[in-house]
Amino acid sequence: MNGLTENVKWSENVIIADGDYIDRVTFDLTVNFERMLGRRIPKADLGRWIDCVALDGGLREGAHETLAVFIHSKGRERLDNFAPGDYATEIDGMAFKDNLGEFAMSALPVEGIVTHDGFVAEALQAVCAQKAVKRVMLVADMERMAGQVRHALRGVSDEDKRVTVFAMQPLPGGNFRQEILGYSLMSALGIRGEEIDRATR
Repeated sequence: MNGLTENVKWSENVIIADGDYIDRVTFDLTVNFERMLGRRIPKADLGRWIDCVALDGGLREGAHETLAVFIHSKGRERLDNFAPGDYATEIDGMAFKDNLGEFAMSALPVEGIVTHDGFVAEALQAVCAQKAVKRVMLVADMERMAGQVRHALRGVSDEDKRVTVFAMQPLPGGNFRQEILGYSLMSALGIRGEEIDRATR
């Protein structure tokens, strides 16, 4: 975890996102909704998605600082289904500001000494160990990782850290808040509820 814990300016709010996972889920949603709605779905707006995750994680309007960390397989150079999407030139070291404050972005490739899920779990533990961090939002494949995430959070107090886990389905148990990932992705893809209502009537 040296790449994450060394030379990092910690923010009170940290988003940890498994880039491989969110890209796969976004692709599946795009295919399904294009079929359902009968129109082309553009790439997901990365900034809008980060905003939605921050809001679902409890952030409100103000001059906040948030760090968004994207973990990805070493061979993957970009988020294919997001814009912007290139890890090296468009995400890592970049930042943007809006009504929720400033968002700094970082991209971390998984090194060969640890498994992909192990790296995500270690990142979660490392972030939760930082005193400066008050709010943590985790987006990962909880179908595979639920046990590892619960283990990583076993000593984390809700009074010290507000941890929100995003998954496609509700999860049983765990000392963390939960949000459904699909809603933030649908917003970033420009899919509106009334569109779905019309298509399913």
